[in-house]
Formats: sequence, structure tokens, C-alpha cells
Amino acid sequence: MLCTVMSSLRGNTFVLTGASSGIGRALALLMAKAGINLVLNARRGDLLEEVARECRSAGASVRYVTGDAARAETTRQIVKVALASGRFAGFVHAAAVARPGPYLWELPPNHFREIMDASVVAAYQLIRFAVPELRKQGEGMCVFFGSGAAEVTMPGLGTYCVAKVAEEHLARQLADEAPDLVCFAYRPGIVDTPMQKQAREAEGGAAEFLHKEFRAYKQQGMLISPERAAGALLKIMSHNPRRFHGAICSWRDGA
Repeated sequence: MLCTVMSSLRGNTFVLTGASSGIGRALALLMAKAGINLVLNARRGDLLEEVARECRSAGASVRYVTGDAARAETTRQIVKVALASGRFAGFVHAAAVARPGPYLWELPPNHFREIMDASVVAAYQLIRFAVPELRKQGEGMCVFFGSGAAEVTMPGLGTYCVAKVAEEHLARQLADEAPDLVCFAYRPGIVDTPMQKQAREAEGGAAEFLHKEFRAYKQQGMLISPERAAGALLKIMSHNPRRFHGAICSWRDGA
């Protein structure tokens, strides 16, 4: 069974959101090199096309769907393409938006919705369209990106923290409702991504706090590379991932 052994992901098709930059981009390239076929998604079509091209050069079959995965029509199309690609094995939801800086009362409503859409609504849409297809096969894997932010309060990142709490709970809820699949949340650690840079350069009421916190991560050498975070997840996915079903794992579990 794919979901219980998963000794090799080669030849299977996975959906990967947030594939245009950061950990998502690094994961796309590593999965392609491992012989995993991909359906990539992100909102930036130019960057997504570039990543797809790099993945194809590694020998993988790669297709992509540009658009917001929080929109039903986008995610429906993503899953349709994945099914047409053959051996649809699951998804990794790496997309996220933080919009660091403003206090909760300062955050514009459209930014609040954007943050929640990227992590939570898009996760729901993936569950809505992908899980019934995976359950028809009796196997599959659903990976959500969590964060240590789900356990703390952090001025200037409040909505992101809330979004990660919700996404991690969605992973646990899905694991309970679909025990035939493998469902877990992955915390990638403190990673050198564009989101980190945004926090170091944040504007808004909580900017000073974020500058101190996130600049220290970089100055003290605490950041790990996107490739390291992606490699740890791929290792977890490849070696008995069911041990994390309904749970939260971190990059250290795949180190």
C-alpha cells in the first residue's frame, strides 16, 4: 500500500502548492530529482513556469496551474490535472502568506483574508477536491505546513499564528475522518525564506518587535536553508510517514 510503506515515491504524482518560492520551490526541485511527477501551483505564473522548467530538466513529468488555491475553480483544476497525470498520490500544501508588521487592529481586511485564504481556505479546498479521489484509491498522503507560530502569540504576526493553528487542526481532523490516508502537519523550522525577510523589514505597529526578533535569527545563524527543510520533509514522506498520521512533525524528524 502506498500510504503504509511509501518506500519510494518515484513515479507517483503529487500536487504542491506554494511552489514558486521558498520551501515550496526547494521541495519541487527535490521531488523532481527523486522522480516524483508534479502538479505545481502558485499565484505568480512567471515564477511558477520557471520552477516547472527546472523540475522538468531533472527528468520529472511536471504540469502547473497558476492561481489562488483558495478559489474552488483553481483547486478543482489542480486536482483534475493531477488525476490526468496518473498515479495521483496526494498533496503538499506549502503555500502561506504572513503580511508581518501590523497589530491585529491595523491589519487591512483584505490582508486578513489573504493570510487565512493561503493557509486555511486553500487547505479546505484541497481536502474538498483531492480527498474523495484519494479515498477511491484507498490510499494517499495529505501534508499540511504547520509552524511553531501555532503555539505562541507574536505581535505583528497574529493572523498568521491563527492561520497555522487552524491548518494544523485541519490536518488532525482529516486524519481522524480519513484514517485510510496518511495526514499530518509539518513544521519546517526557522527557514531562510522571503517571509523571514519580510519580517526583518516589516512596517506597522509591531515592526520594532519583529525587527529585533527576526534579525536576531539571521545574525545568530539560526536560519536553516529551504533545501534543508524540504529535504527533511521528503525524507519523512519517503520513510514510513504513517508514524506521523494525525500528528505534527518537524524538520528534526527528517534530519
